[in-house]
Amino acid sequence: MPYEAPTHTVERSLRATTGAKIIAGVDEVGRGAWAGPVTVCAAVTGLRRPPEGLTDSKLLTVKRRSALAETLQKWVTSYALGHASHEEIDDLGMTAALRLAAVRALDALPVRPDAVILDGKHDYLGNPWRVRTVIKGDRSCVAVAAASVIAKVERDKMMAELGSEHAHFGFADNAGYPSPVHKAALEEWGPTPYHRLSWAYLDALPQWRHLKKARSWAEERVPAIEGQLGFDF
Repeated sequence: MPYEAPTHTVERSLRATTGAKIIAGVDEVGRGAWAGPVTVCAAVTGLRRPPEGLTDSKLLTVKRRSALAETLQKWVTSYALGHASHEEIDDLGMTAALRLAAVRALDALPVRPDAVILDGKHDYLGNPWRVRTVIKGDRSCVAVAAASVIAKVERDKMMAELGSEHAHFGFADNAGYPSPVHKAALEEWGPTPYHRLSWAYLDALPQWRHLKKARSWAEERVPAIEGQLGFDF
């Protein structure tokens, strides 16, 4: 399917209106998964022409995405990854976990960015970061698209490694997201040590519901984000 290539339009706007020189594109992966961490990539690209075919990681085949990630890791000015574990997600809630992972990624960059382009409509970073949110930024902004591809490929690798001891769950294919294989394995075997135990899917598993963790965080105190997925998918 044809798609419009991402541009540096937002980055140029930020440079012109704020004086920012170093701008990082930030994107996450793993928000809607039942298992594993949430992963955030921060990528700095400058204003150079991006590699051909760059777009939102979800629009790419596995083969193309993997090849592009390898190219991007050499092409970007710098990039860094940050993770928040499934335990941190259970303890803190997704919004706080996203912020934790994003700050870890931004802090790991060799030079602190002057501004951040954040994919989506909610600013889960906040002060002291200067943030511009962009809906579908992973399709329209070069730096965010680069971050989305790198984050997706790296988290998929992590989930395949975590799933090597739990073959029934198919983590190498579903990366901890809902799938028929994942659902069937949960019903028969229960959660692995990598599952998010505060997640809604456990409500549909009577034999494993006793494992569900009560949340210590108040959902109404954080902005609405992509919801947790239950068993009806």
